[in-house]
Amino acid sequence: MWSSRLVFILAATGSAVGLGNIWRFPYMASDNGGGAFVLVYLACIAILGLPILIAEVLVGRQGRRSPVHSVVTISEASRASAAWGLMPVMGILAALMILSFYSVVAGWTLHYTWLYVQQLLGSTRLEDPAGSFGALLGNPLQLGMWHAVFMVLTVVVVALGVEKGLERAVRWLMPALFAMLLLLVGYGLTTGHAADAARFLFQPDFGKIDGATVLAATGQAFFTLSLGSCSMMAYGAYLPRDNISLPRTAGTIALTDTAVALLAGMAIFPIVIAYGISPEGGGPGLIFTSLPHAFNDMPLGSLYGLLFFALLSVAAWTSSISMLEPGTAWLSERLGVGSRKKVALGLALFCWLLGLLAALSLNRLAHVKFGERDIMGLLEFVASDLMLPLGGMLIALFTGWAMDRSLLRGQLPEMPEWAFTALRWLLRVVAPLLVLAVLLRAAL
Repeated sequence: MWSSRLVFILAATGSAVGLGNIWRFPYMASDNGGGAFVLVYLACIAILGLPILIAEVLVGRQGRRSPVHSVVTISEASRASAAWGLMPVMGILAALMILSFYSVVAGWTLHYTWLYVQQLLGSTRLEDPAGSFGALLGNPLQLGMWHAVFMVLTVVVVALGVEKGLERAVRWLMPALFAMLLLLVGYGLTTGHAADAARFLFQPDFGKIDGATVLAATGQAFFTLSLGSCSMMAYGAYLPRDNISLPRTAGTIALTDTAVALLAGMAIFPIVIAYGISPEGGGPGLIFTSLPHAFNDMPLGSLYGLLFFALLSVAAWTSSISMLEPGTAWLSERLGVGSRKKVALGLALFCWLLGLLAALSLNRLAHVKFGERDIMGLLEFVASDLMLPLGGMLIALFTGWAMDRSLLRGQLPEMPEWAFTALRWLLRVVAPLLVLAVLLRAAL
């Protein structure tokens, strides 16, 4: 069990707050119309993200086991089909697929953290950030090494379990993450371009909202809240029942996660604009090719650069832990006591090997294409934009239709009847139909 509600919120927020907020959100906003994307993203968080987040944590707390066995147990108690047990298996697979390429990107952040450590020790500055980033992507040995280092950091925490691993990590990492982010936002406000950044992020051009924008925003909402991957279900299984309101706790997580994404935008875009870089069309390399220019010209820029990329590394670490946890919990439950470390190591090795293919797609295997996507792009699209929303839709259908109403109500005793009815309506009808519409748009 988590020792307190606060620790659970820190852990769940650590799962949600990661590269999705600080790396993926800014470049997704940059590539999809700025304010138009942000508007749709916020709507997705409110209408889809929060209800499904409540449902996923609720299933974990009700089942008290790994995601697969929690769903099977609830299905049996509700006299529902045993086939629902396949749903979390898909979520676990999606989490492992995401972790494979996520670890490669997290390796970039470790590489840049090391570069700024070297700068502080007297090494030369990154005078050609685009060239340095290109050189990193073109070096398979370097990518593989940093990818391996990050996977080792992840598996060590997961192998130690809840109290010795997960809880001890989030108690230190999450406060450090928030402190570093606020420091960088403070600098962004001194550039004189905070108003320009706010207009780009919060002034929507409705003409830019199309099917691609909606799909991207929906995928980002699920990615950033760790929905559909069973991470929240796994964490919910360790949540005590007494005196903890699921709606209030889920709301805190969703608000914190959204606030971090918006703060990251307000930390990054003022700096980008101040140094004459267009905020639009930045792509995945936005922060790696643009921000080092700014750090070169800042007072104490090497220190700011170190703080920023250390922040990214910490954010990636807290999220990657939650991606490895569901599969580790499930397989160690099946194999018995004492198997957790071996299972965590085996799954980490699988993710590392799959991640090597993603890393090689940036250089040696760059010619391998699936339409317009390389291997890494295909993994991201299938897992993040398709499997996560599909998993979220199935979780909504499971809790709304298959789970016995009394079990659902028993997990939400403090919720007024009208609010419970509204939540159930969102889970049964609204969320599934909206996600289905988005997925159909992606298929057409």
